[in-house]
Amino acid sequence: MTVCREIKSFSRTHERIADFFSLLAVALLFGSIWAFLTYYAQIMDWLYANPPLHGSMLVAALVVDVLVILGLLAVGSARFGGDDERCFGTFRGRRHSASPVGAFGIWVRHMENVGKKHR
Repeated sequence: MTVCREIKSFSRTHERIADFFSLLAVALLFGSIWAFLTYYAQIMDWLYANPPLHGSMLVAALVVDVLVILGLLAVGSARFGGDDERCFGTFRGRRHSASPVGAFGIWVRHMENVGKKHR
């Protein structure tokens, strides 16, 4: 069994835990924003002390923060997908459109379909 199917089966059988993961993702998002705004002056002083090293560390911390938030959201929302649905698929616009405007239109239709499916 793939990791995606294991996550789907776990989150479907334990919906309260899946809801908790979604809540953790939201708390981490707003907690990260709050921490950055609260400690903005200290972060900027630290960043100006050694910009190349501290800048790369700050970007790496931001990337890890975003990946953890997306991972928590993925575990929390995995219970809504169908059994026949592909795991880790992307929308078709990135691969099947010649222009950026066409890709945007395909993305909008994709998001509308996702919204209809999860209601």
